[in-house]
Amino acid sequence: MHTVARSTWRTLEAYHGAIYFVPEARDEYSAIGLTDRMQGYFASRAAAMGAVTAGVVQATFFNFDPALVQRSMRGVWAIASPDQVLAARLRAVDAMVRRLAPDAPESPAVAEAATIARRAAEVACEYPEGRPLFAGHAQLPWPEAPHLVLWHAQTLLREFRGDGHIAALTVEGLSGCEALVTHGAAGDVPPSVLQSTRHWSDQDWDAAVQSLRRRGWLEADGSPTPFGRERRDWIEQRTDELAAVPYAAVGADACSRLRELVRPISRQMAAAFG
Repeated sequence: MHTVARSTWRTLEAYHGAIYFVPEARDEYSAIGLTDRMQGYFASRAAAMGAVTAGVVQATFFNFDPALVQRSMRGVWAIASPDQVLAARLRAVDAMVRRLAPDAPESPAVAEAATIARRAAEVACEYPEGRPLFAGHAQLPWPEAPHLVLWHAQTLLREFRGDGHIAALTVEGLSGCEALVTHGAAGDVPPSVLQSTRHWSDQDWDAAVQSLRRRGWLEADGSPTPFGRERRDWIEQRTDELAAVPYAAVGADACSRLRELVRPISRQMAAAFG
């Protein structure tokens, strides 16, 4: 089921992930006083855990520059409560889906997909141990509209996976910046994109590269050593293993059907990344 878990997550991820890029989110967060983009980003994901401190957000979003998190979270809960932020986020999701996939709210395919995804997500909710960001989202009430149920279910499944991924990275003794360097070295995403989007300075990035060279993860040219590639492959494999339980519970056929139903809508939603 590990391959099934990964492919199902990948197919549905755009349906969730578009919310981090669309103007609807910016407008809703600005309306409640969160005018900085990263302020809205961190607050909207962390709000499910309550009015947590910046230190908690640094720990759960550990591949971002801690100074960025500190700045972005400073005074956030005095501007808007977690409940206000969560309500703004759901309004943004609704508006986003209606704009990018206008047929989705009334679509039988979305209703069927929401049923399958919710079943998987509810299984994940039985295993919150060691997954703080996921556990916060697992406590939220389910929305009623099928297109929002589908979004919330995928949110739960991706945060379930994400917390497991961080666990695998920390088992390997990687810092947040080092984790990004190994990801970039693997060739999936350009290192410059990872560095800039997580706001790491050149000094911090270079220090992480040097640390990984000393530990045998990277060659002098920045490419992975055989050891580094082996460990990075283990991290990805272990992430898949830790994420597999909810998908295994609904079965491979249901996961295949879920991907079939959501794939066209995910393609529409991916327009937000352009």
